[in-house]
Parts: sequence; C-alpha cells; structure tokens
Amino acid sequence: MANLTFKDFKSDQEVRWCPGCGDHAVLAALQRALPKVSQALNYEKERYVVVSGIGCSSRLPYYMDTYGFHSIHGRATAISTGIKVANPTLTVWQACGDGDALAIGGNHFIHAIRRNIDINVILFNNQIYGLTKGQYSPTSKFGAITKTSPYGTVEHPFNPGSLVLGAKGTFFARSLDSELKLNEEIMTQAALHDGCSVMEMLTNCVIFNDGTHKAISDPAVRADRTIVLRHGEKMIYGKNRDRGLVFDGRSIRAVTIGQDGITEDDIAVHDAHSDNIGFHMALADMKDDLPVALGVIRDVKDITYDDGVRDQVKDVMRSSRIHCMDDLLRSGSTWEVK
Repeated sequence: MANLTFKDFKSDQEVRWCPGCGDHAVLAALQRALPKVSQALNYEKERYVVVSGIGCSSRLPYYMDTYGFHSIHGRATAISTGIKVANPTLTVWQACGDGDALAIGGNHFIHAIRRNIDINVILFNNQIYGLTKGQYSPTSKFGAITKTSPYGTVEHPFNPGSLVLGAKGTFFARSLDSELKLNEEIMTQAALHDGCSVMEMLTNCVIFNDGTHKAISDPAVRADRTIVLRHGEKMIYGKNRDRGLVFDGRSIRAVTIGQDGITEDDIAVHDAHSDNIGFHMALADMKDDLPVALGVIRDVKDITYDDGVRDQVKDVMRSSRIHCMDDLLRSGSTWEVK
C-alpha cells in the first residue's frame, strides 16, 4: 500500500469558502486524518468516496482528491446509503449542514442512524443557512434574529447529539472547528467504528452568524466551558484542571476538586463504550453550569445494516433454486413451440 499523505487527499480545486469560515479547518482535519485511517485499515485511496448534499459544507467533495458525489438538498444520506449497500468495500464520508441534514434531510438522517449504516457523517453546525443567505435552521438558538425570523425564532432548536442518541446511534462525537488535532482524532476513531458515525462540528459562519459558538469557543473561556472526553480518562476540565464531573447514576454535576472534600478519585471516568445510553445522552445535553462535551461521547458495537443486507443476500443465494437467467426462465410453467 502507498504511504499516503495529506497532499494525496487534497484536490487541485480552489477552496471557495469565505475567509475565516470554520469549514476550512474541518476540511484540513479530514485531509490529515485519512492518511492515518489508510495506514490503520490498510486502505488504498480508491476506497474513499465523499458525498454531500447542498449547502456551503457540501462543496467539500470538490476539495478532496477521492471519488465524490455532490447530490441534492437533504438527500446526501440516501445517496451514501445506496453507495455503501451497493459496494460495502468503500469507506463513505458524508458532508452535510445543519439545515441540509436536519430539516429537509431529517428523515434520511435519523433512519441511517437507526439502521446503523456504516457511513461517516460530518455534520457542519453553524446554526444558520449560509449558502441561501442567512435563514434560521433547525439548530438556530431560540429567539435568533435572522432573515426569516426578523423578530426572533419562536421554536426550540435540535440538539444533534440528543437526536442521534435518541435514534439509538452507536457513535457520536462533537468538536469545534478550531480543534484541529481533536478533529483528526475524532475522524480517525469514526473511521475505525463499524457502524454509523456522526461527528457534529461546531463551525463559525463569519457572514451570517458570526460568533454563534463564541460562548464556548472564545480562548478566554474555552477551558472552563468545554470538556474534552476521552474513553478511560477522568472527566476533568478547567483552566486550572481543577473542575470535574461526577455521575450519580441518573444525573451529572460539576464539582471543584479540593472543595467540599472532593478529590480526583471522586471524578467519573468517561466510558464511551458503555451500554448505558442515558449516561451518553446526559453528556451530550449538558448545559447551564455544565461544560459542553467535546470528543467521542459514544462508541458502541451493534449489527450494521450493510452487513445484514450482505448476509441476507448470501443466504438467499445459497437456498435459491435460481442462479442464472436460464434458471429463471425455466422456473415456472414452460412449453416448447415446434
């Protein structure tokens, strides 16, 4: 196998996103992650295909030197499903936006997760429709003033993590566009996961929704308002690494190490492989005085749809009396004309 590098996955196309757009960083992370995936799985570059729908993030296939498919609005998941079922040897990466995937494409999105189709979904979440010039999306904050909500939205937004886990997702991760190394790590783990992997990337739209994630992405507050989760490690965070999470079996709360008798031994260990989906849902939905969880929140094994289809076809072929067109033509009532 060739020793693939970042440059091998970079196409010759000019990247036409706005300067400062968070999509640039996510693209770079993917291009840096795939050589590591290739080395880990012994994959040639021809096994990769990148699929997208419609939106700013959906330009990503043009910038990847792989097979690609730029589909239509909201239907990237349907195309990804067809590709993976038709050719299970391919590793399918899907780029989609919060409007593209969760509004018009919401039906396909949740059922791909429910079926556990072995595709890798990168969900770019800038909480706005960018390509169509600033309408509110399913993840826009309650009360957001946009082109289509000039007096503020009057509906509650989706939490993509809760949506994925509510559909019994087997892999969910979240990160910020600026966390390049963490994003490489997440994408590599997603590729190694056998099943539907959803990676929510919190991206910034400098034109229509600038600073939408500032409350957690600002370097001055990021360490105190986010926590990077890694399987098997204590859930500790904070600028001084003196904050942590404890889990009582039902809910999560933040504590300060060294106060009220709390020691590092009291801090919970993150278990991304746990069967306790309630624990993962609590992590994905942390708010108020709790930090926003970044990193791989859930990574569990289950049967995949594409494996199920493959095995079913093999079983039918073994038991069928029809193995070729001639068998089919002679399978019913036949007669000979002389």
